[in-house]
Amino acid sequence: MSDVERPAPGRRPTASILARALPGTAREVEQFVAAGGWDQPPHLFALVPTHLLLESRPALVSQLDAGSTLTPVAQEPLPEGERSLESIEWPETVAGCALVREIVVLPPEAEEELGGLPEDPEEARRAVVDHPGRQEARLVAAVLRNGTGACLLRVRGAGGMPPGEDADEDQLIERNDLAPNLIRALLATLR
Repeated sequence: MSDVERPAPGRRPTASILARALPGTAREVEQFVAAGGWDQPPHLFALVPTHLLLESRPALVSQLDAGSTLTPVAQEPLPEGERSLESIEWPETVAGCALVREIVVLPPEAEEELGGLPEDPEEARRAVVDHPGRQEARLVAAVLRNGTGACLLRVRGAGGMPPGEDADEDQLIERNDLAPNLIRALLATLR
């Protein structure tokens, strides 16, 4: 159990409690997906206040951490990634949502080396995929109805690690500004 502030038993969590719980929930989502390994399709999760799940489905009490603020509920895989988001609407009981998808990232100097990325999306995709410095990563973007967002990126077998660290280990980066367009797209599903 984490040290995030919890609402008193029987009380609904405030927006600030939900916001403080969001980064931990994003990590929980990433760990769940990571258990299935790499090369997975995008995954979408509804983020539901745990007390609402327990109120509506008391039989889940043995399966849920009753002390957690938010519970991620896996949805059907998204075959088209973010393009599918435009058709999603969540019921009011869903406090937020999270999307996990695998991406390819380039080192910061790559865009300069390439002379900028091509404007054509397909050409840009090919340039990224063909770049020798590319790395595979898993991106998690999570949002709440109040606009709070959290992002994390797991870089697969991140080379260039500091001395003394295993270059084959994944690197985890947590920054809320990693995927602003994806955060906006997820927020649109909650309105």
